[in-house]
Amino acid sequence: MSKPRSQTQIVGEIHDTRLADALGERYLAYALSTIMSRSLPDVRDGLKPVHRRLLYAMQQLKLDPKSGFKKCARVVGDVMGKYHPHGDMSIYDAMVRLSQDFAVRYPLVDGQGNFGNIDGDNAAAMRYTEARMTDIAVALLKGIDEDAVDFRSTYDGEEEEPQVLPAAFPNLLANGSAGIAVGMATSIPPHNVSELCDALKHLIKFPNATVGKLVDFIPGPDFPTGGVLVEDRAAIVDAYKTGRGGFRVRARWETEDTGHGTWQIVITEIPYQVQKSRLIEKIAELIQTKKLPIVSDVRDESAEDIRMVIEPKSRAVEPEMLMEQLFKMTDLETRYPLNMNVLNAEHTPGVMDLREVLNAFLDHRHVVLKRRSKFRRDKIEHRLEILGGQLIAFLNIDKVIKIIRNEDEPKPKLMKAFKLSDVQADAILNLRLRQLRKLEEMEIKAEHDALTKERRGINSLLRDEVKRWKAIGQEIDEIKKNFGQKTELGKRRTEIGDVPDIVVVPLEAMIEREPITVVCSRKGWLRAIKGHVENTSELKFKEGDKLEYAIHAETTDKLLIFATNGRFYTIGCDKLPGGRGHGEPVRLMIDMQGDHDVASMLIFEAEREIMVASDGGRGFIVPSDEVVAQTKNGRQVLNLGKGEEAATCSYMPENADTLAVFGSNHKLLLFELDEMPIMTRGRGVILQRYKKGGGAVLRDVKAFVFDEGLSYPYGGGERTEPPEDLEKWYGKRAGAGLKAPRGFPTSNRFT
Repeated sequence: MSKPRSQTQIVGEIHDTRLADALGERYLAYALSTIMSRSLPDVRDGLKPVHRRLLYAMQQLKLDPKSGFKKCARVVGDVMGKYHPHGDMSIYDAMVRLSQDFAVRYPLVDGQGNFGNIDGDNAAAMRYTEARMTDIAVALLKGIDEDAVDFRSTYDGEEEEPQVLPAAFPNLLANGSAGIAVGMATSIPPHNVSELCDALKHLIKFPNATVGKLVDFIPGPDFPTGGVLVEDRAAIVDAYKTGRGGFRVRARWETEDTGHGTWQIVITEIPYQVQKSRLIEKIAELIQTKKLPIVSDVRDESAEDIRMVIEPKSRAVEPEMLMEQLFKMTDLETRYPLNMNVLNAEHTPGVMDLREVLNAFLDHRHVVLKRRSKFRRDKIEHRLEILGGQLIAFLNIDKVIKIIRNEDEPKPKLMKAFKLSDVQADAILNLRLRQLRKLEEMEIKAEHDALTKERRGINSLLRDEVKRWKAIGQEIDEIKKNFGQKTELGKRRTEIGDVPDIVVVPLEAMIEREPITVVCSRKGWLRAIKGHVENTSELKFKEGDKLEYAIHAETTDKLLIFATNGRFYTIGCDKLPGGRGHGEPVRLMIDMQGDHDVASMLIFEAEREIMVASDGGRGFIVPSDEVVAQTKNGRQVLNLGKGEEAATCSYMPENADTLAVFGSNHKLLLFELDEMPIMTRGRGVILQRYKKGGGAVLRDVKAFVFDEGLSYPYGGGERTEPPEDLEKWYGKRAGAGLKAPRGFPTSNRFT
């Protein structure tokens, strides 16, 4: 029986260290791995490692555009087994995205099968789908077998993978990128490659071109889903200058005539990365909750192209106003962020501006051109060396044959006899007999001359930087020709629009107009009952409570509450609690502090005049537009003296010329309305004077036309005192008044 191993043998060497140091060291390693190998793209090819490994694996599998498709599971297996030791689903998800024409502007993978859709549906499992590379992916890999880039060992050391692709295509800006690392993130929208090529050509000619000039060539992103860019040009230039900013994108829409004076909105393009199904669900939810009452219906009539139909509730609604509200409340308008945080050629992360990104691509193409040229020159020199040896063999064919026939080791003899190199001697010994003919000799001489000429051209290119940049310009022209505006793929999809004007949507347009009756009890319970209730006797209240106010209104109206503290409070009638139950206490809806109570309630009417008064007998006239409050705290209008409370407020009738003031002492005073000041805030003037210590207070005021008489409640109906009977109560403002005529209400109020 073997002896058990010691504790030291099991766990190995133990080091004492602070927890903070151990955590910091490991977290730093994790952060670096995330930044360098997962989340941030390389500025040169615009790819993250998983995308680069995918394309390289597909090239190794010979999945070029002219070949057949292979199962995605085969590709994912190769990528995971050889290059990317992570989950297969993360690899497949990356592959799926590279094939979706609504997710990437210029797809790098040509998919066959179900690769998902703009509604957010997932792709089919990788065993059901097939893929191959697109022409753009081929352009990214062009020259990879010609020592264009450096390679490194894979994670297991058995294979090699490229550190970066040669990238003849400006992929970073053309397809964009997004990712979140540790402590940093990147977000680059896609752009139009034809515009990028124009900017690159200009930058070759003018290396110090400003970002503002480059924006003349690249006016903004070009999203695969189209839409309309509505960002200000100055903001776009600033974003490209700093490498940080954002772009406002709106859906493309049009008005479609449906006959008989009716119309509907048809949305044909939606903003980038917005799922159509969720967008429709959001609009439907807004309609259901009556937050979008100007819209009656939304439906999806999309087939291959997007077609979302929105029907207005009324043809009187302006299409522009309807769309402005949709832009405000839904993802029909989004803001795509710009954060050009990338890895540079030294694998250092940092935010670059537009010119730096374009220059980084050009510098990479310059390096690739030099490396490929040197690789080709080395291949030519190797071939010329072989051809030179073969020409010597043809000129001395008899002697060569004699040495080969007679010598046991012919190679050293050949090298010595004709001063051949090791490579040349091997080439001669490997010649087949059929090649020893005159025609072959002529072909070798022609090939030798052609390669010599090509070598001179390469040497000239490597010596002259101007020629190299000219060659790079020609490569860019080729990219523009193959993928530019004249091709179906390269046409600009996102329209460069103007900054939209601010459209003010009236509140009434956003609330469904319905008749209601605003009901408030004596104890301050407030509710809104549907319809205009005529018979209020059937309304139910809490025990010991009864009706105080019942006002006919619309859901689009505003309710004005005048409290005994002299403040006006405003509540939208659409926000009042429903008629089921007893409603809610008014104090929960407004910030009415202390022991104050409701003095009066009115429905707001614009450009009217309101008479306000305190129980101390003071008051004034205030324009109705000056009493609307924007907050729950209300708006102070009537200032009060010590011990005073606000008593009443009421609208001034048109053509009114007389004011009636009624006190708790049952005294009535009439005087000319012209004696009343119009103010926006204050204590006002004395309306009726009361005997000191008598305890009398003002109860109510009423403006009326004197020649039409004064009306007041009487015996369940209404009674009107004729003008000639009112003469004795007519006096000057601030008088005491006289006892009211018989029949006046004992409540000392006019209503």
